[in-house]
Amino acid sequence: MITPRGRRVAIDVGSVRIGVAVCDPDGILATPVETVRRAKDGSDIARIIEIIDEYEAIGVVMGLPRTLSNTEGPAVRAARGFGKALAAGLAGRETGGDVPIEFYDERLTTVTATAALRASGVKAKDARAVVDQAAAVAILQGWLDGRR
Repeated sequence: MITPRGRRVAIDVGSVRIGVAVCDPDGILATPVETVRRAKDGSDIARIIEIIDEYEAIGVVMGLPRTLSNTEGPAVRAARGFGKALAAGLAGRETGGDVPIEFYDERLTTVTATAALRASGVKAKDARAVVDQAAAVAILQGWLDGRR
C-alpha cells in the first residue's frame, strides 16, 4: 500500500484536553503541536480545523481508545462523536478539500507517553500540559511506522 506524500495531523481526544501532533510531508517523524482545551461551544473543533489548514494536512489520524480486551467503551464512543463533529466542520469550511479521518488503535499511548516523560525527568505536574501531545505523537508515529 502506497501512502500519498503529505502531512497528517494526529489527535488524542480526552475529556478535558486534546493532544495534537503532525508529521513531516514524507511521513517519517511525528512531532507535537499543541494541547487544545475541550469546549462545549465548538471552539476546540474550530482550533483543530485551523491546525489542519495551517499544516495543509491531507489526513487526520484519530486515536481510538479501545479497552485492553479490545472492546469499545464510552471513550471510543466519545472519540467517534468528536470525529463526526470534526468531519462535519471540515466539510463545511470555506477552503473545501477532502481531509479524511482515520481511526487508529491507541491503547496504552497515554500510559507510554506519561512513562516516557517521567523517564526524561518531567515532573507529573508539568507533564499534564504535554502528555496529550506526547500521546498524539505516539498515535501518529505508530500509524506512520505501520505504513512502512
